[in-house]
Amino acid sequence: MRKRTENTERKQPIARLAEPQRLREALFPTEHLRQLLMPLVTGAVEARRGLMAWSHQLGVEALQGIFRDDIERMVGPKGKHQEVRSYNRWGSTPTEMEFGGRRISVERPRVRRRGGGEVELPTVKYVQAFDPLPDTVLNQILLGVSTRGYEASVPPPPIGTRSRGTSRSAVSRQLVHKMSERMKASLTSSLAEVRLVGLLVDGIGVGDHTIVVALGVTPEGKKVPLGLHQGSTENATVCTTLVNKLLERGLKIEDPILCVIDGGKGIRKALRDVLGHLAVIQRCTVHKRRNVREHLPKQRQNSIDRQILDAYASKTPDTARKRLRQVISWLARNGEESAAESLKEGLEETLTVIKLGLPDILRKFFSTTNAIENLMGCIRKVTRNVKRWRSDQMARRWVAAGIERARDRFHNIKGHKSIPVLVAALRVHAKTLDLQSQVS
Repeated sequence: MRKRTENTERKQPIARLAEPQRLREALFPTEHLRQLLMPLVTGAVEARRGLMAWSHQLGVEALQGIFRDDIERMVGPKGKHQEVRSYNRWGSTPTEMEFGGRRISVERPRVRRRGGGEVELPTVKYVQAFDPLPDTVLNQILLGVSTRGYEASVPPPPIGTRSRGTSRSAVSRQLVHKMSERMKASLTSSLAEVRLVGLLVDGIGVGDHTIVVALGVTPEGKKVPLGLHQGSTENATVCTTLVNKLLERGLKIEDPILCVIDGGKGIRKALRDVLGHLAVIQRCTVHKRRNVREHLPKQRQNSIDRQILDAYASKTPDTARKRLRQVISWLARNGEESAAESLKEGLEETLTVIKLGLPDILRKFFSTTNAIENLMGCIRKVTRNVKRWRSDQMARRWVAAGIERARDRFHNIKGHKSIPVLVAALRVHAKTLDLQSQVS
């Protein structure tokens, strides 16, 4: 009996260990099933390639058919005599055209005037004027394709045609050309028609360069990238130059606007120097909490962070201020002077949205720099494949391309229907400041 019991106890763990194996066999196909499915998958891939090649071949044949129609309209049917004729057929020549993300060479017929001189076919002129290759290259690169991998990312050329424009150097030239156009448009376009209720400013490191970006919020709740400027750091000089350039491009700021920043002193000073009392500063509460956490030991981080978060969720500024001061006093009493000083610094500017009495949904949006942080995330995603930054101009081109990529995905901010409340609150806030300055 003792041996049987010991054997039973010894077998139980083995049975438990066998259960995961049975589970894996139930969830995942066996080797035999994989061998059956592999030919189907391979066949589907080959069928797709064949279908793509067939459709491209039909496209080239259709293009050559259009060329023949142009010839017949200009010269007349081949082999038939015409008493009055202004043009003659003049053989054929290879012509390059954009096709499927590359340039292919196709034969086109030539036409010559009776008096001398070649005439360009209308279709050829139209197709060559419409060149989507730079846009195709830019879109592929923004999707994460490297310049070396561009050739493999586009469909193969039609059978029997020569192609070019997919090498690393050719893709780089097209990319620089298109990105330069985008950057020029984003840095020189007029802002005279843009009206703002909110402004977010932040910097991003690109290689050894720092690019400061400005994002605006319109009275309709739309997010509008305004511009960028390159410098060594987010200092006041760089930020001041950026804001001044926005004004030079026609941006009119005649009413108070809510300026959301991460707490950088350079950005704050630039906004105060250029916009004066029209800049109502809101410090990002997420950055404030993060800064305090960095000064605390790990065992105290979650507790203090929860207290700060609860304080910023208060309904009135007095309540929020009282709770935050209690946290500051506790930190100071318990030997966390650096964390207490970090929380105390700029405290009033973290309460601006509470003082304005905004609806909760607008208060949540404007209390952090999340909107421009999302923009920065898109820029980092676009630039992730760049390993060598050759110049500051290259850095600006890539950042501008990332901004354009993010612009296509912008939506109205949450709570945009309540923006009139923000506008009214900003005006009251500005009047209050004016009265206080007059009294003092």
